[in-house]
Amino acid sequence: MASNNVAQFATELKMPADLLLTQLRSAGVEKSSASDPLSKEDKDKLLDHLRRTHGAGAEEKKKITLTRKETTEIKQADANGKARTIQVAVKKTRTFVQRDEPLTTTPAPAPAPVVDPADVARREEDAKKQAELIARQEAELREKQERLAKLEADKAAQDKANAEAAAAAKKEAEAEAKEEAKKAAAAAKAATAAPTSAAPAAPAVDTAAEDAKKKAAADEAKKKAAVAAKEAADQAAATERARQAVADEVAQIKAMMNAPRRAIKAPEPAPAPVKPKVAEGTLHKPATGATAKPGDKPGDKKPAVGTADKKSIKSANVSSTWSDDAKKRGAPGGPNKGRSGPGAGTGRDSWRGGKGGGRRHHQSDDRETNFQAPTEAVIKDVHVPETITVAELAHKMSVKASEVIKQLMKLGQMCTINQVLDQETAMIVVEEMGHKAHAAEMDDPEAILADQGEHAHFESVPRAPVVTVMGHVDHGKTSLLDYIRRAKVASGEAGGITQHIGAYHVDTPRGMITFLDTPGHEAFTAMRARGAKATDIVILVVAADDGVMPQTKEAIAHAKAAGVPLVVAINKIDKPGGNVDRVTQELVAESVVPEEYGGESPFVPVSAKTGEGIDNLLEQVLLQAEVLELKAPIDAPARGLVVEGRLDKGKGPVATVLVQSGTLKRGDVILAGSSFGRVRAMLDENGKPINEAGPSIPVEIQGLTEVPQAGEEVMVMADERKAREIGLFRQGKFRDVKLAKQQAAKLENMFGQMAEGEVKNLPLIVKTDVQGSQEALVSSLQKLSTSEVRVQIVHAAVGGITESDVNLAVASKAVIIGFNARADAQARKLAESNGVDIRYYNIIYDAIDEIKSALSGMLAPEKRETVIGQVEVRQVILVSKVGAVAGCLVTDGVVKRSSSVRLLRNNIVVWTGEIDSLKRFKDDAKEVRAGLECGLSLKNYNDIQVGDSLEVFEVQEIARTL
Repeated sequence: MASNNVAQFATELKMPADLLLTQLRSAGVEKSSASDPLSKEDKDKLLDHLRRTHGAGAEEKKKITLTRKETTEIKQADANGKARTIQVAVKKTRTFVQRDEPLTTTPAPAPAPVVDPADVARREEDAKKQAELIARQEAELREKQERLAKLEADKAAQDKANAEAAAAAKKEAEAEAKEEAKKAAAAAKAATAAPTSAAPAAPAVDTAAEDAKKKAAADEAKKKAAVAAKEAADQAAATERARQAVADEVAQIKAMMNAPRRAIKAPEPAPAPVKPKVAEGTLHKPATGATAKPGDKPGDKKPAVGTADKKSIKSANVSSTWSDDAKKRGAPGGPNKGRSGPGAGTGRDSWRGGKGGGRRHHQSDDRETNFQAPTEAVIKDVHVPETITVAELAHKMSVKASEVIKQLMKLGQMCTINQVLDQETAMIVVEEMGHKAHAAEMDDPEAILADQGEHAHFESVPRAPVVTVMGHVDHGKTSLLDYIRRAKVASGEAGGITQHIGAYHVDTPRGMITFLDTPGHEAFTAMRARGAKATDIVILVVAADDGVMPQTKEAIAHAKAAGVPLVVAINKIDKPGGNVDRVTQELVAESVVPEEYGGESPFVPVSAKTGEGIDNLLEQVLLQAEVLELKAPIDAPARGLVVEGRLDKGKGPVATVLVQSGTLKRGDVILAGSSFGRVRAMLDENGKPINEAGPSIPVEIQGLTEVPQAGEEVMVMADERKAREIGLFRQGKFRDVKLAKQQAAKLENMFGQMAEGEVKNLPLIVKTDVQGSQEALVSSLQKLSTSEVRVQIVHAAVGGITESDVNLAVASKAVIIGFNARADAQARKLAESNGVDIRYYNIIYDAIDEIKSALSGMLAPEKRETVIGQVEVRQVILVSKVGAVAGCLVTDGVVKRSSSVRLLRNNIVVWTGEIDSLKRFKDDAKEVRAGLECGLSLKNYNDIQVGDSLEVFEVQEIARTL
């Protein structure tokens, strides 16, 4: 079918749509998404572009090659001194290629910006804030405009008032002047009409006085008018200034609001100063910019301008050059001539200051740096791995390590620069220092494991169910499997109990079933949890004569936590004391309801001894498997689970693996936790070699680098180098996490241990045959620790006891515990010579009981007092050199020499001590019984009175137990 859009065309070309879009943009075809239509012209453009790019179909470039040959002769003397002529031929070849005209390419359109929801929200928030700011500024603008209008109105009113006042003053002055003129005219008329006989001097005097008064009044009126006019002008000027200030502010706000928005740019660094081009000088003659004239004096030589200041040097940081020395000397006439001042010769390039306070002139050149101090603290996003050193953490935050150490000291933790911090502590420090901490694993090689297998799809086919048999110890789990397998496993087990996970697959007439047999002892909790994790169906075995026990309840909890269906097998129904109904009621109390009562769990009464009910049990298991519709791919790379791991002396690390999906083959590269390797050999549960194992098949594999932890996931890797990388990474991570946790535990428990005092330790080295037994034994032994005595596991590993274990026991004064493991000849010899105690066990009960007894012996004994007699003092005799001797009657019990006594006076304890001597008549006595008299003296005590009584007691030490 023809491709009509980018996605269909990419499918035809078998290439990602993103890559095709990039090529289309490079060819000048503007397509933004995979759903855009694609025409034939667009495809032709893309084809032409690819041909031009990769050179396909281009015509061969036209070129021409020119060769020129030149022959010259040289004369050279030979060894005898005779001149010889030598022909020298030089060939030169030049090739000229005709170039095509440059192609004009249409620039690719800018990619459409990716809209980030967080960015959109931030922009909306910024727009909202901008709108609020604009509204606030508009309100301020309106307020200032109103204030300006008010000021202008006030100014107009003030101007009007001032004009009216000036006009009124002017009218008043004119009226006063007219009044004065009238008065003067009247006086003149009166004077004219007066008799001539009057003295002529008197009118003249009156007229002069009147003129003076008129002039003074006029001057006063003019002054008042001038003052009023000046005050009005000042007020008008002040009003105009206020109005102009408000108008300027309004104009600035308008300009700011109308100005286009622009992004804030970082300040550009100042351009570096261009070095002037200078003339180069020779080694013995520095270059100078001006030549001295013949008439010049040596002291009058002037420095050249511009190019002659400095010699061309490779770096401005060089302390001095020859030209600088010549310049400092000033002239050839003398070393100190030509100085222009006391600081002459100082500067960036001089290395010695002049006389007369040259040190004051050493100033830094501003051109050397353009550094600008940051005005705001930088907040970093710090990715904190599971473990990190103090130095690495400081580097991630761009601070000094001492600052991080100070912060840790403030938080109460003493540490060094190379100390490893756990993730939680490091994140607290980052937050305290103002940065953002993210728990992340950068450059994690395990990231590829999550993607591996996602793109590959394999057909799933039905597989056999994996059935785990669980229950309390001695309820008959292994015996039930023995009957199904027709084998005798239980009789061969130490103590008749299972201490490993056994994995078997059984072919029945109804199909194949894979069984996992788990231990029932309480020490194997983790092993039972692993069994429930790897299983599809759980058979819960309960003894009809014993009922529901603690490990039965635990098995029910494991099955419910794993979400696995239960099939209950009530065993030992052939015994006379078996009661199936009682067991059913007890299981109902634990929320396991049978199908007869409307529940989901089938109950099947069976007998592992007679075989009764076994067929019904298998039928119920297969029925549950059909309901679950268990499927797994066969052709895919294998994945599985480590059921058990051990160290074999001849084979090396051996792991029991349950394949869950895919097919495991010999030669496959596998990764199991931190262990990796190539499968060298595979054995089934009967010890027969096989070449491959499909889903639900348990196998033993060899070829790993170390014993894997039980419960680790096993997966086949395509690349051995990648498996090694991931395995080594996991080893390092496990070691770093372990060290960090130990460090934190030491710091936290230091003061607690100091307050409690010294705790007695029992150091142990544990060696077991398989990984699961080691885990169970170490966990059980550590639970025996108390506040007074503690089990210290110095070393725990899988395999036999070696010389290195004995040397470690000598150094740590430890006892070696071998659980189904033995010491070789060299280790036994070394242990005997150094007195190292090696104890062997094959039943976990015995190991736990003996370690418990050893811990009990380390406990301080308990002291208990027992009263053995009562004595009444009848007489006191003072004997020189002996002291007070008491004549006594033994009223109850017996009195022994060296017994401890208490002296009671009026039923109050006065003294506690020991008997010094005991006599009957004149003879020493070892003991005196009730009803007999005796004499005794007390050690270092003579204050004995008649009527006192003595209480005789013994202190017994009683051993304590855990």
